[in-house]
Amino acid sequence: MNTPAHILAAQSRIAGFVHRTPLMESSTLNAQLGHRIVFKCENLQKIGAFKVRGAMNTLLTLKEQGALPDHVTCFSSGNHAQAVAYGAKTLGLKATIFIPANASSLKIEATRAHGAEVVVTKTRQEAESAVQAVIDQGAVFIHPYDDDRVMAGQGTAALEAFQDAPQKNVKAFNAVFAPCGGGGLVSGTWLAAQAASPETKVFGVEPLNANDAARTLRDGKIFKWDQAPDTIADGVRTLYVSERTLGFLKQTNGVLEVSEDDILYWTQWLTHLLKLTIEPTSAGCMAGVVQYLRTQTEPQTVLVILSGGNVAPETQAQIWAEDRLGAVPGL
Repeated sequence: MNTPAHILAAQSRIAGFVHRTPLMESSTLNAQLGHRIVFKCENLQKIGAFKVRGAMNTLLTLKEQGALPDHVTCFSSGNHAQAVAYGAKTLGLKATIFIPANASSLKIEATRAHGAEVVVTKTRQEAESAVQAVIDQGAVFIHPYDDDRVMAGQGTAALEAFQDAPQKNVKAFNAVFAPCGGGGLVSGTWLAAQAASPETKVFGVEPLNANDAARTLRDGKIFKWDQAPDTIADGVRTLYVSERTLGFLKQTNGVLEVSEDDILYWTQWLTHLLKLTIEPTSAGCMAGVVQYLRTQTEPQTVLVILSGGNVAPETQAQIWAEDRLGAVPGL
């Protein structure tokens, strides 16, 4: 089981292979909400997403152990696929990646561009099942979230943010918000908080249309979708959280559910305010931030992990189909 020490070790291990991404703020947004919102810009990470941290930590751990394979494989809705492909290319390995057809076209092509063999399946379930044949042929499987090494790598994003926090104070953040798909990023973020700032609250955020994590926490047993949920947030179209990530999710301050309208609203507003390309998956965290701030009576400083910035043209068209900038953010 991962501990905070594993996040610190992962940070040292992957330091030469990933970017130390910047923290950003919008003075306009801070004034509109009356609180301080700090963004950890993993959309500026290598491959455009935090996922490269987990993939590289897994591969480099295997290398340290003298167990680095010739061939790796995974299934993914996109960013983990790119991360594994990038890691394989960096270390000179073969990669076979299974991606469902409803994944972002941009992410599919980007995975191919890193040299991986990409197999596009009809559904997410088929992608998860098809990977077994490649494993049986000797490939090492890198799970997108149900892996301690992956989780530890993902947690380094929040760890950096705590270390680089405003005023050089690791206790500066009252709360941190991260997207929740399979739960790896949120789990790693909770561990990072335990290492650097145990007083900081940790929240996962997921679409109401893809709320398997929230349902799981409410019901006490893992809820599984029969098919990939219908949400603009393609990075969190996972079918279920794992027992491993659930153990950490139970220790967080909860998983907040947000609407598709709110996800679209904040994707437009964060793109406008930060002048960055931001995936709906991570922009939706701001809807969770607003839910939290409405319950607070003292000024807050919160951290939002902008998990990715890979947005396909067809997704951009959906995001901007209706102008949502006319309604100014507020509580």
